[in-house]
Amino acid sequence: MSTVVSIIAFIFIIGLLIFFHEFGHFLLAKKNDVGVVEFSIGMGPKMFSKVKNGTNFVVRWVPFGGYCMMLGDESFVPDPSLEGEKVDMDEDHAYANKSVWARMSITLAGPVFNFILALVFSVILVALIGVSTTKIAGTVENSPAAEAGLTEGDEIIRLNRTRVHQFKDISIFMALHEGETVNVTYLRDGEKKTAVITPQYNEESGSYMIGIYAPYRTKDLNVFQVFQYGFYDFKYNTGAVIKSLGLLLRGKLGLNDLSGPVGMAGMVNDIVTEVAEDTKEESFWVTAYWVLINLLNFTALISANLGIMNLLPIPALDGGKLLFLIVEAVIRRPVPKKMEGVITIAGFILMFGLMIVVLFNDIMKVFFR
Repeated sequence: MSTVVSIIAFIFIIGLLIFFHEFGHFLLAKKNDVGVVEFSIGMGPKMFSKVKNGTNFVVRWVPFGGYCMMLGDESFVPDPSLEGEKVDMDEDHAYANKSVWARMSITLAGPVFNFILALVFSVILVALIGVSTTKIAGTVENSPAAEAGLTEGDEIIRLNRTRVHQFKDISIFMALHEGETVNVTYLRDGEKKTAVITPQYNEESGSYMIGIYAPYRTKDLNVFQVFQYGFYDFKYNTGAVIKSLGLLLRGKLGLNDLSGPVGMAGMVNDIVTEVAEDTKEESFWVTAYWVLINLLNFTALISANLGIMNLLPIPALDGGKLLFLIVEAVIRRPVPKKMEGVITIAGFILMFGLMIVVLFNDIMKVFFR
């Protein structure tokens, strides 16, 4: 049963992320009077389609991928079955004929909509389950934190120069600075205090710890605080992705640490299986609720990831297109088509090679672990 739920959840998550991304391109294209010839969710053979307001809306059988095909796209091949339909083919509405700033906004819209989705889901999560703040529940006896004078009720606000808002901000900071001495700034009864703490290695957990207990989650939040902590959660997700990219570039993470669709499917299955196991004594609705909560959290992280990855200056991605447009804005003329084509093809080859490596790693991790 959990496998069926995992498959349905994975397809829904992928479809939602792609829909929001492409819908961002679609809305800004329409806003800038660019003709959208076809808006497709899924790939492969057509399931059904409908022409409305000059756009052919299509749902395809393979539930991975999608696109927003704008007028003037060289890869567009007219669908013979649409002859006589009012699909927008007026060259005045071609993407290439719009200003560089209009094209920039259309290109940016996809990643921005992924960020919006990640933020909305983060706010929903905080509204549903509250937040674990940085006000500690206590310290472990004889731990570095206890020896430095921290005690129950102290609110940690900064680690070195990094501002922290949720307890998981502390956790990820410690994970990224294993064993390093940390300057801790905290509040006690409204008074700001500081302590210098060196984490100790814990054999049981296999990590460095300062010895503080996380507080219970608080749901006693007003509307402003729900949005405030929702933004902090969104900030945490985007920061985690950026920091992971930094570790990858510095060689502290390898290609084996990357995951693609197969890896994501494995993660979704792990989430559903673990929640089902943890709540096996509870009712169906309790299990369903916590599956939903965990998948919301996962989708918020993946949506932030998708937004950031698409902004990387790689020719096959939105960030690559944006780079060409920035160059065009600076030199006040388009990048030569031949040069853009060669660079884009090179980018596609690079991305395809990376996808093959990631797919292989995913298969090994999911099926042979």
